[in-house]
Formats: sequence, structure tokens, C-alpha cells
Amino acid sequence: MTKDEQTRLAPHPVLPDYYGKAEDRRTRVDEMFDSSAEHYDWITDVMSFGSGRMYRRQALLRAGIKAGDKVLDVGAGTGVVSWLAQQIVGEEGLVVALDPSKGMLTQAVKLGVEHTSMGLGEALPFPDNTFDYLTMGFALRHVADLGAAFAEYQRVLKPGGKILLLEITRPEGKIATAFLKFYLKIIIPNLAKIFRRSADSKVLMRYYWDTIEQCVPPATIVEALKATGLEQSKRAVVLSIFSEYTGIKPARV
Repeated sequence: MTKDEQTRLAPHPVLPDYYGKAEDRRTRVDEMFDSSAEHYDWITDVMSFGSGRMYRRQALLRAGIKAGDKVLDVGAGTGVVSWLAQQIVGEEGLVVALDPSKGMLTQAVKLGVEHTSMGLGEALPFPDNTFDYLTMGFALRHVADLGAAFAEYQRVLKPGGKILLLEITRPEGKIATAFLKFYLKIIIPNLAKIFRRSADSKVLMRYYWDTIEQCVPPATIVEALKATGLEQSKRAVVLSIFSEYTGIKPARV
């Protein structure tokens, strides 16, 4: 193991059912998202019983996003968070959807997202001190290095800017975890295969659960946010499984 591999803080270990080593993860994940992009919104709408967009909008408003703000949505996927933020910030604001998957960004444009960019959270193609907010909706498990990603997120934020990271986290109880696992790893992947006729989507949704199950504890994520210098770093929990991580870039003295 190299020194870089020892110091890297991955959100979860290598998952051999999908790729053999850490350096293969990015390519494999991009392939899965590209091949499932046209089905993804249908699947997540079914998975959330149609409430996903309402929850995302409420989370954006809770974080304080308002008209005129500049927002970078990292790991934007099909652009749902970007599209909702776009409505909130209005014509005076700006929302940029960034994702490494061309297929996902194609769907974001179809949804109505006006500004998109291909790229990784660990190497953002934007100048320092550009955005008022940086959001990430259920994509934190797909970065390679939490520390590197959080450092980049802080870099592109304006002083006083805020991070909002939305994630699904395992419930604390064993029964609740077992139920969620059955729902997300068995029921949802099979619904995707049956109704969307997409074997690739079934694989992606099984991977979706496995990354949730193997993800580092919430406390580790909060500590990683603090370690990059973000102030007031914390986690709020909604309905026992939705984690909202926030942190603020220090203002200039």
C-alpha cells in the first residue's frame, strides 16, 4: 500500500462485487451511472414514494439558500437538486451542476438545468471563492477521498459560504437496518429490472445499498469536515436515515 493510499480517507472500502481495486472504482462507477442515467429519476421517485424532490427542496431552504445565491451542486447526477436550487435562486442567482457522468448530465439538461460541467469533486474546475453554497445530494459515497473533496469544496466557497451534503445513512436499530437493506438492495433493484427492463440499473441500485452499508460512520464525516477548517460542522438527522451535513467556510478576518 502506498503512502497516498494510507492517508486517503475513502467513504467506504473496496467493494469486490463491483471492482477489484481502488483505482478501478471511478471507471466502474461512471460506467454504472452512464448506463442507468435514463432510468435513474424513475427509480429514485419510486424509491422515495414520490417525496424525494419535496425533501430536497426543504433541505435547501433549511440550509438558507435564497434568491441571488451562487450554488455549485457537486455529484449532481440527473440534476434534481440543481433544478430545485435553480428555482430558489432565481434569475439573479446561478446554479452549476457538476458530475463526472456525461449520461447523468445529459438527463440534467433535459430536466431544465441551465449550467452543467463535467468534473470530480476532488478537482473542481472553478476559481477560489466563487460560490455562496456547495451542495451534494446523495453522492458523497462516490468520492475517492473525503479529505481531498472537502478541501476543494471549501476552496471554491466564498468566505462565509456553506456546504450542504445530503446522504442516506444506516438506521441505528438492527431491525430498521434489515428492513431498509431488504427494500433498497432487493425490492428496488428488481423493480428497476422489471419495469425499466434494465439489468444495469439493477446492478447500480444494489451498489447503492452496498455503499450505504459500508460507508464510514457519520462522526467520521463530521470530523473530516472539521479537519479541513470548516466551522460549525455538524450532522442533522431527518426520519432516522437522512443525514444533512453542514459546515461554513471561515470569514476573512
